[in-house]
Amino acid sequence: MAGDKRDEGTTRDSHFARRRRAYRDAKSASGRGKTRPSSDKARPSAPDRVLLYGLHTVKAAIENPKRSIRRMLVTRNALARLNLEDPHSLSFPVEEVSPKAIDKLLAHDAVHQGVVLETKPLKPLPISALSDCRLVVVLDQITDPHNVGAILRSSVAFGAGAVIMTSRHRAQESGVLAKAASGALELISLIQVNNLAEAINELGALAFTTIGLDSDGDRRLEDAFSGQRIALVLGAEGKGLRHKTRQTVNIVARLDMPGAIPSLNVSNAAAVSLYAARSYLDL
Repeated sequence: MAGDKRDEGTTRDSHFARRRRAYRDAKSASGRGKTRPSSDKARPSAPDRVLLYGLHTVKAAIENPKRSIRRMLVTRNALARLNLEDPHSLSFPVEEVSPKAIDKLLAHDAVHQGVVLETKPLKPLPISALSDCRLVVVLDQITDPHNVGAILRSSVAFGAGAVIMTSRHRAQESGVLAKAASGALELISLIQVNNLAEAINELGALAFTTIGLDSDGDRRLEDAFSGQRIALVLGAEGKGLRHKTRQTVNIVARLDMPGAIPSLNVSNAAAVSLYAARSYLDL
Protein backbone atom coordinates (compact mmCIF):
# COMPACT_ATOMS: atom_id res chain seq x y z
CA MET A 1 0.00 0.00 0.00
CA ALA A 2 2.82 2.33 0.88
CA GLY A 3 4.39 1.75 -2.54
CA ASP A 4 1.06 2.51 -4.22
CA LYS A 5 0.81 5.86 -2.37
CA ARG A 6 4.35 6.80 -3.40
CA ASP A 7 3.56 5.93 -7.04
CA GLU A 8 0.33 7.99 -6.81
CA GLY A 9 2.26 10.97 -5.38
CA THR A 10 4.92 10.72 -8.09
CA THR A 11 2.24 10.61 -10.80
CA ARG A 12 0.47 13.68 -9.33
CA ASP A 13 3.75 15.63 -9.09
CA SER A 14 4.60 14.80 -12.70
CA HIS A 15 1.14 15.96 -13.79
CA PHE A 16 1.53 19.37 -12.15
CA ALA A 17 5.11 19.69 -13.43
CA ARG A 18 3.84 19.13 -17.00
CA ARG A 19 1.11 21.73 -16.49
CA ARG A 20 3.64 24.29 -15.21
CA ARG A 21 5.95 23.66 -18.17
CA ALA A 22 3.04 23.99 -20.60
CA TYR A 23 2.02 27.30 -19.01
CA ARG A 24 5.58 28.68 -19.21
CA ASP A 25 5.92 27.57 -22.84
CA ALA A 26 2.61 29.18 -23.79
CA LYS A 27 3.54 32.42 -22.02
CA SER A 28 6.94 32.48 -23.74
CA ALA A 29 5.36 31.86 -27.14
CA SER A 30 2.85 34.68 -26.67
CA GLY A 31 5.72 37.10 -26.05
CA ARG A 32 7.78 36.07 -29.11
CA GLY A 33 8.04 38.63 -31.87
CA LYS A 34 7.23 41.51 -29.53
CA THR A 35 9.87 44.18 -29.07
CA ARG A 36 10.06 45.85 -25.70
CA PRO A 37 9.74 49.62 -26.18
CA SER A 38 12.83 51.69 -25.57
CA SER A 39 12.93 53.81 -22.44
CA ASP A 40 12.36 56.92 -24.57
CA LYS A 41 9.22 55.49 -26.17
CA ALA A 42 7.94 54.26 -22.85
CA ARG A 43 8.04 57.72 -21.30
CA PRO A 44 4.68 59.45 -21.08
CA SER A 45 4.52 62.35 -23.50
CA ALA A 46 3.36 65.80 -22.51
CA PRO A 47 -0.32 66.42 -23.25
CA ASP A 48 -1.08 68.41 -26.40
CA ARG A 49 -3.96 70.19 -24.66
CA VAL A 50 -3.99 72.04 -21.37
CA LEU A 51 -7.10 73.55 -19.79
CA LEU A 52 -6.23 76.70 -17.85
CA TYR A 53 -8.82 78.26 -15.59
CA GLY A 54 -9.23 81.10 -13.12
CA LEU A 55 -9.17 84.85 -13.79
CA HIS A 56 -5.48 85.54 -12.97
CA THR A 57 -4.29 82.43 -14.79
CA VAL A 58 -6.31 83.11 -17.93
CA LYS A 59 -5.46 86.82 -18.10
CA ALA A 60 -1.73 86.06 -17.81
CA ALA A 61 -1.98 83.36 -20.50
CA ILE A 62 -3.76 85.70 -22.91
CA GLU A 63 -1.04 88.32 -22.40
CA ASN A 64 1.77 85.79 -22.96
CA PRO A 65 2.88 85.96 -26.63
CA LYS A 66 4.45 82.51 -26.32
CA ARG A 67 1.14 80.89 -25.39
CA SER A 68 -0.78 79.16 -28.22
CA ILE A 69 -4.50 79.34 -27.39
CA ARG A 70 -7.19 77.37 -29.20
CA ARG A 71 -10.36 78.81 -27.63
CA MET A 72 -11.83 80.42 -24.55
CA LEU A 73 -15.08 79.52 -22.82
CA VAL A 74 -16.26 82.27 -20.51
CA THR A 75 -19.37 83.42 -18.68
CA ARG A 76 -20.69 86.95 -19.22
CA ASN A 77 -19.69 87.99 -15.70
CA ALA A 78 -16.17 86.56 -15.98
CA LEU A 79 -15.67 88.23 -19.38
CA ALA A 80 -16.42 91.59 -17.79
CA ARG A 81 -14.02 90.87 -14.91
CA LEU A 82 -11.20 89.96 -17.33
CA ASN A 83 -11.39 93.56 -18.57
CA LEU A 84 -10.27 92.77 -22.11
CA GLU A 85 -10.38 95.68 -24.55
CA ASP A 86 -12.08 93.78 -27.37
CA PRO A 87 -12.51 90.05 -26.63
CA HIS A 88 -13.78 89.25 -30.11
CA SER A 89 -10.67 90.69 -31.79
CA LEU A 90 -8.49 88.05 -30.14
CA SER A 91 -6.71 85.50 -32.31
CA PHE A 92 -8.81 82.61 -30.97
CA PRO A 93 -12.55 81.94 -30.64
CA VAL A 94 -14.33 83.29 -27.56
CA GLU A 95 -17.50 81.41 -26.58
CA GLU A 96 -19.89 82.88 -24.02
CA VAL A 97 -21.30 79.96 -22.02
CA SER A 98 -23.00 79.10 -18.75
CA PRO A 99 -20.99 78.08 -15.66
CA LYS A 100 -22.35 74.53 -16.05
CA ALA A 101 -20.76 74.22 -19.49
CA ILE A 102 -17.37 74.94 -17.92
CA ASP A 103 -18.10 72.60 -14.99
CA LYS A 104 -18.45 69.73 -17.47
CA LEU A 105 -14.90 70.27 -18.80
CA LEU A 106 -13.11 70.36 -15.45
CA ALA A 107 -12.77 68.38 -12.25
CA HIS A 108 -15.62 68.91 -9.82
CA ASP A 109 -13.43 70.85 -7.37
CA ALA A 110 -11.84 73.21 -9.95
CA VAL A 111 -12.38 76.85 -8.95
CA HIS A 112 -12.65 78.20 -12.49
CA GLN A 113 -14.28 81.58 -11.74
CA GLY A 114 -16.26 81.33 -14.94
CA VAL A 115 -13.47 81.03 -17.51
CA VAL A 116 -11.36 78.31 -19.12
CA LEU A 117 -8.77 78.40 -21.90
CA GLU A 118 -7.95 75.45 -24.13
CA THR A 119 -4.26 75.85 -24.99
CA LYS A 120 -1.16 74.03 -26.07
CA PRO A 121 1.45 73.48 -23.33
CA LEU A 122 4.34 75.91 -23.18
CA LYS A 123 7.53 74.72 -24.83
CA PRO A 124 10.26 74.21 -22.18
CA LEU A 125 13.68 75.70 -22.83
CA PRO A 126 17.11 74.01 -22.70
CA ILE A 127 19.63 75.14 -20.11
CA SER A 128 21.60 76.86 -22.89
CA ALA A 129 18.74 79.38 -23.00
CA LEU A 130 19.42 80.50 -19.43
CA SER A 131 19.65 84.28 -19.39
CA ASP A 132 22.04 86.44 -17.41
CA CYS A 133 19.89 86.21 -14.29
CA ARG A 134 21.57 85.90 -10.90
CA LEU A 135 19.01 83.75 -9.10
CA VAL A 136 17.44 80.46 -10.26
CA VAL A 137 15.49 77.64 -8.66
CA VAL A 138 16.17 73.96 -9.40
CA LEU A 139 13.55 71.29 -8.64
CA ASP A 140 14.75 67.76 -7.93
CA GLN A 141 11.80 65.58 -8.97
CA ILE A 142 9.05 67.61 -7.30
CA THR A 143 5.87 66.18 -8.82
CA ASP A 144 3.07 67.76 -6.80
CA PRO A 145 1.44 70.42 -9.04
CA HIS A 146 0.27 72.52 -6.08
CA ASN A 147 3.82 72.75 -4.73
CA VAL A 148 5.36 73.46 -8.13
CA GLY A 149 2.75 76.14 -8.85
CA ALA A 150 3.41 77.80 -5.50
CA ILE A 151 7.18 77.68 -6.12
CA LEU A 152 6.71 79.33 -9.53
CA ARG A 153 4.67 82.07 -7.89
CA SER A 154 7.35 82.71 -5.24
CA SER A 155 10.09 82.57 -7.88
CA VAL A 156 8.43 85.35 -9.88
CA ALA A 157 7.64 87.35 -6.75
CA PHE A 158 11.28 87.32 -5.62
CA GLY A 159 12.74 87.98 -9.06
CA ALA A 160 14.24 84.58 -9.94
CA GLY A 161 15.09 84.31 -13.61
CA ALA A 162 14.25 80.66 -14.24
CA VAL A 163 12.99 77.41 -12.77
CA ILE A 164 14.87 74.29 -13.85
CA MET A 165 13.18 70.86 -13.84
CA THR A 166 13.95 67.37 -15.09
CA SER A 167 12.19 66.07 -18.20
CA ARG A 168 10.96 63.08 -16.20
CA HIS A 169 9.55 62.84 -12.68
CA ARG A 170 8.19 66.38 -12.64
CA ALA A 171 4.80 68.02 -12.44
CA GLN A 172 3.30 68.31 -15.91
CA GLU A 173 1.76 71.60 -16.96
CA SER A 174 -1.88 71.53 -15.93
CA GLY A 175 -4.76 73.69 -14.82
CA VAL A 176 -4.05 72.77 -11.19
CA LEU A 177 -0.41 73.84 -11.45
CA ALA A 178 -1.26 77.04 -13.32
CA LYS A 179 -3.99 77.98 -10.81
CA ALA A 180 -1.55 77.49 -7.91
CA ALA A 181 0.97 79.67 -9.78
CA SER A 182 -1.64 82.45 -10.16
CA GLY A 183 -0.23 83.66 -13.48
CA ALA A 184 3.45 83.02 -12.70
CA LEU A 185 3.58 80.11 -15.17
CA GLU A 186 3.51 82.69 -17.98
CA LEU A 187 6.10 85.01 -16.43
CA ILE A 188 9.21 82.89 -15.85
CA SER A 189 11.50 80.78 -18.01
CA LEU A 190 10.93 77.05 -17.56
CA ILE A 191 14.08 75.09 -18.32
CA GLN A 192 13.97 71.33 -18.82
CA VAL A 193 17.00 69.04 -18.50
CA ASN A 194 17.52 65.30 -18.92
CA ASN A 195 20.18 64.90 -16.25
CA LEU A 196 19.95 67.09 -13.15
CA ALA A 197 23.50 66.42 -11.92
CA GLU A 198 24.92 67.53 -15.27
CA ALA A 199 22.72 70.63 -15.20
CA ILE A 200 23.97 71.53 -11.71
CA ASN A 201 27.55 71.17 -12.95
CA GLU A 202 26.70 73.47 -15.88
CA LEU A 203 25.33 76.03 -13.43
CA GLY A 204 28.60 75.81 -11.54
CA ALA A 205 30.49 76.50 -14.76
CA LEU A 206 28.31 79.59 -15.17
CA ALA A 207 29.51 80.86 -11.77
CA PHE A 208 26.40 79.88 -9.84
CA THR A 209 26.85 78.76 -6.24
CA THR A 210 24.55 75.72 -6.11
CA ILE A 211 22.91 75.26 -2.72
CA GLY A 212 20.82 72.21 -1.88
CA LEU A 213 18.18 72.69 0.82
CA ASP A 214 17.96 69.92 3.40
CA SER A 215 17.01 69.87 7.08
CA ASP A 216 20.26 67.97 7.78
CA GLY A 217 22.43 70.46 5.90
CA ASP A 218 25.95 71.19 7.12
CA ARG A 219 25.45 74.95 7.31
CA ARG A 220 22.68 77.42 7.93
CA LEU A 221 21.40 78.86 4.67
CA GLU A 222 22.45 82.37 5.72
CA ASP A 223 26.05 81.16 6.00
CA ALA A 224 26.03 79.23 2.71
CA PHE A 225 25.76 82.14 0.26
CA SER A 226 28.79 83.13 -1.77
CA GLY A 227 29.51 84.61 -5.18
CA GLN A 228 27.21 86.72 -7.33
CA ARG A 229 24.88 84.03 -8.71
CA ILE A 230 22.79 81.63 -6.63
CA ALA A 231 20.95 78.42 -7.61
CA LEU A 232 18.62 77.03 -4.93
CA VAL A 233 18.05 73.29 -5.30
CA LEU A 234 14.91 71.84 -3.70
CA GLY A 235 13.94 68.20 -3.26
CA ALA A 236 10.54 66.53 -3.27
CA GLU A 237 8.27 66.56 -0.25
CA GLY A 238 9.16 63.66 2.04
CA LYS A 239 12.20 62.19 0.29
CA GLY A 240 14.07 65.46 -0.17
CA LEU A 241 17.20 65.74 -2.31
CA ARG A 242 18.39 62.59 -4.05
CA HIS A 243 21.81 61.25 -3.08
CA LYS A 244 23.39 62.19 -6.43
CA THR A 245 22.02 65.72 -6.15
CA ARG A 246 23.46 66.11 -2.64
CA GLN A 247 26.85 65.02 -3.96
CA THR A 248 26.74 67.43 -6.89
CA VAL A 249 25.72 70.76 -5.32
CA ASN A 250 28.39 73.02 -3.83
CA ILE A 251 26.76 73.16 -0.41
CA VAL A 252 23.92 71.42 1.41
CA ALA A 253 22.31 73.98 3.73
CA ARG A 254 19.45 74.01 6.19
CA LEU A 255 16.77 76.42 7.30
CA ASP A 256 16.92 76.57 11.08
CA MET A 257 13.42 76.38 12.56
CA PRO A 258 13.27 77.79 16.11
CA GLY A 259 9.69 76.65 16.67
CA ALA A 260 8.16 73.31 17.65
CA ILE A 261 7.88 72.16 14.01
CA PRO A 262 11.37 71.51 12.60
CA SER A 263 10.62 71.77 8.87
CA LEU A 264 8.51 73.56 6.24
CA ASN A 265 6.49 72.46 3.26
CA VAL A 266 8.75 72.59 0.18
CA SER A 267 6.91 75.55 -1.35
CA ASN A 268 7.19 77.53 1.89
CA ALA A 269 10.87 76.61 2.18
CA ALA A 270 11.34 77.88 -1.37
CA ALA A 271 9.77 81.23 -0.50
CA VAL A 272 11.93 81.70 2.61
CA SER A 273 15.08 80.65 0.73
CA LEU A 274 14.33 82.98 -2.17
CA TYR A 275 13.88 85.88 0.23
CA ALA A 276 17.20 85.12 1.91
CA ALA A 277 19.02 84.70 -1.42
CA ARG A 278 17.57 87.93 -2.80
CA SER A 279 18.61 89.80 0.34
CA TYR A 280 22.16 88.43 0.02
CA LEU A 281 22.39 89.34 -3.68
CA ASP A 282 20.91 92.78 -2.92
CA LEU A 283 18.64 92.52 -5.94
